Amino acid sequence: MLCVRQLGLGARAGTDGISRAIGGRVRQGRGSRGWTLDQLAERSGVSRRMLVSIEQGSANPSIATLLRISDALGIGLPALVNMDRPSRLRVTRAGAAPVLWRGKLGGRGVLVAGTEPPDVTELWDWTLGAGESHSSEAHTPGTGELLLVLDGQLELRVGEHAEVLAKGDSASFAGDLAHEYVNAGSAQVARFALTVFEPAVGGGPAR
Repeated sequence: MLCVRQLGLGARAGTDGISRAIGGRVRQGRGSRGWTLDQLAERSGVSRRMLVSIEQGSANPSIATLLRISDALGIGLPALVNMDRPSRLRVTRAGAAPVLWRGKLGGRGVLVAGTEPPDVTELWDWTLGAGESHSSEAHTPGTGELLLVLDGQLELRVGEHAEVLAKGDSASFAGDLAHEYVNAGSAQVARFALTVFEPAVGGGPAR
């Protein structure tokens, strides 16, 4: 689960500032479209109560919740969580990227880079501790993902299919199916790079 208070969005941004920035982007995006909270709730599938908390900077939303909101607004996840202004060259220094997921066994999902809509590409650095896993619900239609195992061993489950990948193995798969990354019973930490491509953000149903 994403904990906004744990987002590593740069040392200059305080905890409260990060929460307010995300809430401000949601509020601004909703306002620029002339939507009420109820309308955004209907379009995103996120409850009105949760949206109010997010806009106030007091919520602790999951990755899936922020994905639904960013898709509904048509801005993409990177634009929603990134504290920096867009530019033709954007560098994220080591340790400054947002940690959007933290596992109980030391795992992390770090969004290290991303592009602007309408066709959004996300680059992730994932780590799973021994016995740890992360599940993702199906993304919007047409989403594709690329994965490269950097260390350890990983079981990739996509729909009803599963493959065990070792260091140096790679895979491409449909992100519009439910999928899961599993470090099943290994004594070694599993680390992998993940690229997610989501075409026409904002043009389809919410995730």
